[in-house]
Amino acid sequence: MSTKWKEKWKDIRMIFIQYVIALILTLALGALLIYRLGEQPLTAVYYIWDGAFGSLTKFGSTLRWMTPCLFTGIAVAFAFKSGIMNCGIQGQVYMGAITAATIGYAVPMPAGIHAFVCIASAGIVGMLWALIPAIMRLYFRIDEVITSLMFCFIATYITSYIVIWKIIGGKADSTASQANASPQIMDTARIPKLIKGTELNCGMLLGLAIVFIIFLIYKYTKVGYELKQIGQNIEFCKAGGINTTKLFLGVFLISGLISGLCGGIEVSGSYGRFNTNFSSNIGWDGIMIARVAGNNPLGVIAVSFVWGALKAGAMNMERLTTLNRLTVNIIQMFFVLLISVDFKALWKKFETYRQRRKIKKMEETV
Repeated sequence: MSTKWKEKWKDIRMIFIQYVIALILTLALGALLIYRLGEQPLTAVYYIWDGAFGSLTKFGSTLRWMTPCLFTGIAVAFAFKSGIMNCGIQGQVYMGAITAATIGYAVPMPAGIHAFVCIASAGIVGMLWALIPAIMRLYFRIDEVITSLMFCFIATYITSYIVIWKIIGGKADSTASQANASPQIMDTARIPKLIKGTELNCGMLLGLAIVFIIFLIYKYTKVGYELKQIGQNIEFCKAGGINTTKLFLGVFLISGLISGLCGGIEVSGSYGRFNTNFSSNIGWDGIMIARVAGNNPLGVIAVSFVWGALKAGAMNMERLTTLNRLTVNIIQMFFVLLISVDFKALWKKFETYRQRRKIKKMEETV
């Protein structure tokens, strides 16, 4: 085995060990949390598993929740892998969703064309919303982390204003957020379901296609190579003659486009309308998924599937136990935090400490 492959295998082994340690610690913390909340951990795990895989309908629900995770996960991974911190996924999803909902209920079109226009328009609006923090970064040197995060809140308030004051005429219901929603979209604006009796729709196929396209771009194209280099050392790329401004803008816009598509598919494929609080964590899920997947496009598929199963299972667990579904969210966050720990560096520090103690004892003996 060559030195290159030995080093690669060593890195893979270290990553595997890190994930195993993080998983074991997460399971231990999760079990302790569930026990402290008054339920048996094994019982909760059974209900989560049954809710995710107990029947074809339940499995369809898992894939349904996997779909938005695919879109937001790859939107984040594509940006982060290129060194661009687009943290505004949530806002871009919301802007795309309100666009699809408005066109879906207010603009009559033939079947097929209507759904396509809704989803395409959602993607374009999501892309334009991402353009603002991108321009602020390029021309005003304002950190995109700050601006993209701020635009999440702006998007939430703008969409709420449009729904409450422009669509339902100021008749907001403070006691029922589900009432603060746009009208149902027309049947012509809906996309087909993949499994009868579930909300799983063709959007999942589009999400998988996008993930594979991005994987192929990174793996086999010159642009993909340049994007990876920008993520690793942007100054070196500038010195090498790569147009970093053009690539920065392109990555930001594509990330926003994918996020907007996610919002459009959630409306046209699942909800059928825009609710002012239809998915409060969807963007943050994408960030967590990309982190766990190591910004690897294929890894995003696997982690999105796990996230979808946990979402579907958490709802079943909530119905059959005293636990809230947010308990699963907390356990997910434990895992993300533990994955972020550099166990290799901690082990090196521990080894250094042991060596120092050993030397100190030897000196005391002498």
